[in-house]
Amino acid sequence: MVTINDSVNYLSVQEIPVIKLLVKRIIDILFSLVLLPLALPIILLACLAMWISSGGPLIFKQKRVGLNGKIFTIYKIRTMVHCPEGYVDFTRKNDSRITKVGLFLRKLKIDELPQLFNVLKGDMSWIGPRPERVEIVEKYIQANNSYQYRHIIKPGITGLAQVNNPTATPEENLVKLQYDLYYINNYSVKLDFQILAKTINVVTTMEGL
Repeated sequence: MVTINDSVNYLSVQEIPVIKLLVKRIIDILFSLVLLPLALPIILLACLAMWISSGGPLIFKQKRVGLNGKIFTIYKIRTMVHCPEGYVDFTRKNDSRITKVGLFLRKLKIDELPQLFNVLKGDMSWIGPRPERVEIVEKYIQANNSYQYRHIIKPGITGLAQVNNPTATPEENLVKLQYDLYYINNYSVKLDFQILAKTINVVTTMEGL
C-alpha cells in the first residue's frame, strides 16, 4: 500500500459525501452488468486478433494504486509486443512496441474493457482518476504532494483528464492532476455522465494513444 500522509492539509480538496459514493457504486454495478453481455464477445474477438497477430499472453496484468493507496491488479488486453520481463518505460506517442492490432484496440479503447471486472470487484469505478503504477505514484507525490489526494476516490476506466487530454502520457501526470482534483471537488452523477459522453466522442473520433 502506498502511504497517504493524513497529517497534510488537503488544501482545497474536499471529501465526497458517503451517500454520493454509494450512488456512484450502485451505478457502476448496474452499468457493468448491462454492458457485460455486450463486452464479453468484443473482448474475446480482440484477444483472438492479438493471439493470431502476435501470440503471447492475451491479458495484461499490472499492479496499480487505487483508493486510499491500496494496491490492486488491473486487467487490460495486451496491445504491445510480448516482453517476458515486462516493460518499465512509459508508453509514448507512436510507441514502436504497440502492435498494429494493439494500436487499433487502443484507439477504440477496447483494450480497457477487461477493467469492467475491476469495476465489479470494487477496485475501480467507470469514472475517476486513472490508476498508475506504484513507482509512478511515489515519484509524483515527491514532485507534488497534492498528487496523493487523487486517491481519495476510486480510480476510473475513464476520467476528466482523459477526455480533456486523450493523448497525454504518464510523463504529463502533473498536468492531468488539475483535472483529477477538479473532478473530486466537483463530483456529481451529472458530471460522470458528461465525462462518459465525452469518452464516447473520444472513442468515435479515435483520439488517444
